[in-house]
Amino acid sequence: MSSSEKEPVRPPRVVLSPLPPIPDVSNESAEDASVDYSHYRTNLSRHRTGLSEHRTDLSEYRTDLSRHRTDLSEHRTRLSGDRTEMSMRRTGMSIQRTRMSADRTLMSVIRTALSMIGFGFTLYQIFQKLHEADVIQRAQAPRNFGLALILLGVFLLVGGIVNHMRFALELRQRRGAMKEAGLIHAESDYPVSITFLTALALLVVGVVAAASIILDLRLFG
Repeated sequence: MSSSEKEPVRPPRVVLSPLPPIPDVSNESAEDASVDYSHYRTNLSRHRTGLSEHRTDLSEYRTDLSRHRTDLSEHRTRLSGDRTEMSMRRTGMSIQRTRMSADRTLMSVIRTALSMIGFGFTLYQIFQKLHEADVIQRAQAPRNFGLALILLGVFLLVGGIVNHMRFALELRQRRGAMKEAGLIHAESDYPVSITFLTALALLVVGVVAAASIILDLRLFG
């Protein structure tokens, strides 16, 4: 609604003039009485005309007021539509933020699992090289400890991947249902998570590292 559309101004209240008195023609002739009654009817007609004009002004005021209310209602409807649109946009962005939050959670799992797998394999390699150089006689305990760290890292990574998959599938299905219900636009892309693919690659590396220790395959040199 533009600023030029102002509320209609109510017409001023009419000051009712008293009704003209009924002429007393009891002592007058018929002709004079007719003239007096004619003037009386003229004054009554003027009085009715004034009232009619005031009613017309009030009617026009009510019409303008009704149009003003209609404009206000249309303006409120437009504002409501804008608020609905903004709410849909915020909901869509909230889903994207939730997806990115799930990726960050999986990144934390990857960092922890990578630390455990890397430290376990490094520990195994160090004591294995010392054993091959006859610096130490037995390297079984460090080997088992390193293998345990790698397996724990793999287990942690598997759990993180499974939880991420379940949550991502549920979020994708809910997004599709909200799109079909018209609650969101869902115009933005919903790509496959690079973090998820990285977690799968790290899982393969962890399994290979554990297999190389268990089977003594020396897959990493």
